[in-house]
Amino acid sequence: MDIDVLKFTDSLFFSETGQHINRLQKVILTGTLHGHKYSEIAKAENCTEGHVRNVASQLWQVLSNALEQEVNKSNLSDILHRYNFSIIISSEFVNINQMTLCNNIQKLEVINNCSPVPPSPPAPANPPPLYIDLGDAPEIFTFYDSPRGDFGSRTTELATLEQWISNDGFNRGDILPSRTKIAAILGMSGIGKTALAIRLIDRIKTQFNYVIYRSLRFSPPLETMLTNLLQIFSESAENSPPVWGKQGIANSQIFNYLRQHRCLIVFDDLEALFSDGKLAGQYKPGHEDYQRSLQQVTEVNHHSCFILISSEQPREIAELEKSNYPIHSLVLGGIGIAAKDILTGHQLSDESMWETLINLYQGNPLWLNITATLIAELFGGSVADFLQYDMPMLDESLRWRLEQQFQRLTEPEIAVITQLAYSTEAVALSQLLNELTLSPTELINAVRSLVRRFIVETEERGKITCFTLNPVVAQYVKTRQ
Repeated sequence: MDIDVLKFTDSLFFSETGQHINRLQKVILTGTLHGHKYSEIAKAENCTEGHVRNVASQLWQVLSNALEQEVNKSNLSDILHRYNFSIIISSEFVNINQMTLCNNIQKLEVINNCSPVPPSPPAPANPPPLYIDLGDAPEIFTFYDSPRGDFGSRTTELATLEQWISNDGFNRGDILPSRTKIAAILGMSGIGKTALAIRLIDRIKTQFNYVIYRSLRFSPPLETMLTNLLQIFSESAENSPPVWGKQGIANSQIFNYLRQHRCLIVFDDLEALFSDGKLAGQYKPGHEDYQRSLQQVTEVNHHSCFILISSEQPREIAELEKSNYPIHSLVLGGIGIAAKDILTGHQLSDESMWETLINLYQGNPLWLNITATLIAELFGGSVADFLQYDMPMLDESLRWRLEQQFQRLTEPEIAVITQLAYSTEAVALSQLLNELTLSPTELINAVRSLVRRFIVETEERGKITCFTLNPVVAQYVKTRQ
């Protein structure tokens, strides 16, 4: 498979900027691969060296973003080498003949009166064995992945996550295989995030050397978590003993393992690291290092992946994803009619009314399990009898869980959801501003925080974004007093 270097670079540049590379950028690229100085390129193109440097700097930055690692004049050949390319450069200054993809061994040959770079050693014949440590991961007894792909089942979500994380791109020999470094599974409490992650692990675990699950529900300091990971890595292989006591050293060692091995690390209950009474995604004092380390995960060159599970979207994830970092977020909604399996398990009757019940409780598996238990215990399993009462009815257990989320809110957020709870239709920001005694800044921050907590939902009405509260949360807010 022969690939023109300029076409390859142009495709990267276009994917990042929507524009094709110009003549000077082509000359800089080919001149760099020939080892020419910027001053020589400037002389050949009849322009200043400063102009060449500026254009080159922009080119390297775009390529760095596209390849998810730093690219510059001195390491361009090495970067292509890592992607298993054999580059054969002609003796012409601005022409490059071809780039051949090598599937078996890594090889870089530069023919320009230079000695060829010796090939890298082949990958070991026997890769490290799979090591799995699921720690305190819950046992999942039911998973809603209907083989029929029913609306709301998790079949689609599983396929999406597999596509993001899978190393199939490497196996196929894609030019730029997808390398998602962080996949965030987000959504309201009880929606099934952990169940989905555990199911995903079971399906893709053989693609990794290490699979590690850890819950952050007790807010461990980052240093404690790094120490735990280093213990796992050092005990499962013949490696040098880790160095303890310095977080920076431990962090560096972790990234060495992430580069040397393909690791899948799952951090559940990420919201436990965030402060109560603050806007969504604000770390507790002493836990800000997690934010810096997660950003570093997206910037450092490695072939591993982190899965983050949270009922609040971390600020850095939202910001980095919009900046085209190797991050993907999956927000889970209800499971729809796949939730009939829950009602069947509780042996409820009046099946014709099941869909009404499912929609009323937003297809949330936890909410439906709690409510189905109530129906079985007090209504003889009759959904029809239950629905005769004012809806939605909130079981004590369900109210307690909603209260846990309510306790995390700021005063402006409470004001917003109280207003939305009594609104019969979706409300625009301008309406909320007129009805609440909040400044525009307070209102915008509160609404965005509620959206990132998945408590408030958005609804597009023409060119206006409106906001609404799901009926279960609205009922809780109205009866909380």
